[in-house]
Amino acid sequence: MKLRILVYNIAYGTGSPGSIHRRLFTAHRYLKTNSEHFEKISDFIESSNANIVGLVEADSGSYRTGYHDQIAELAARLKHYHFGSVKYGENSISRNIPILNKQCNALLTRELRAESKLHFLSRGMKKLVIEVDVNNVKIFVVHLSLRKAVRVRQLSLLADLIPAHTPVIVAGDFNTMSGSEELQDFMRDTGLINPNRAELPTYPAWKPKKQLDYLLHSKEIVPEYFAVPQVDFSDHLPLIMDFKVKKR
Repeated sequence: MKLRILVYNIAYGTGSPGSIHRRLFTAHRYLKTNSEHFEKISDFIESSNANIVGLVEADSGSYRTGYHDQIAELAARLKHYHFGSVKYGENSISRNIPILNKQCNALLTRELRAESKLHFLSRGMKKLVIEVDVNNVKIFVVHLSLRKAVRVRQLSLLADLIPAHTPVIVAGDFNTMSGSEELQDFMRDTGLINPNRAELPTYPAWKPKKQLDYLLHSKEIVPEYFAVPQVDFSDHLPLIMDFKVKKR
């Protein structure tokens, strides 16, 4: 059975500023955003026909979006089940701050029998790791720290969650500001593979220079198609992969 996974940092539906200069002068987007940005994102995701959708930086219903839950609304549109949470630690002060307490990551899937777990790493501000079992493939959605020293520790903790000899995909925004070399130890320890052989950059969307977003997979997964669509609905570009699981 072939599956398609899409992972996308949608920046809470705040759109793509188009330049660093405009980012500074449109910072108000993060307090109140136009719903048209999320509508374009939703149109794109629906047109991708993905069975599995990983969302990073989704708003679950704050003042910023007019109290619209982006995760639930997209899941309803796609007729998917959804799993997610606020990305900060369970006892974090951020969970008590308006807007921050609605900043989530999520995974959406058509598969009824999907089972989920939420893990919270012991390091970093963004601690959430979503684990969902879809058709016996374990999928992890992550959003790692902006601080390199913290990312190093988070990757070590994340490696401990990855089972051996199991079909696995680890997807999300790794914030590898220093390049994909940051993931060498993690990939060696877990045996995960990066299908982005050309190291296509994913950030910023209007002039991509850095590969921050990844769809890493175990050797039990066979990629049949990989792409970084050049769309400017967010400040990140999405990733798409079609894959099958090797027969045992």
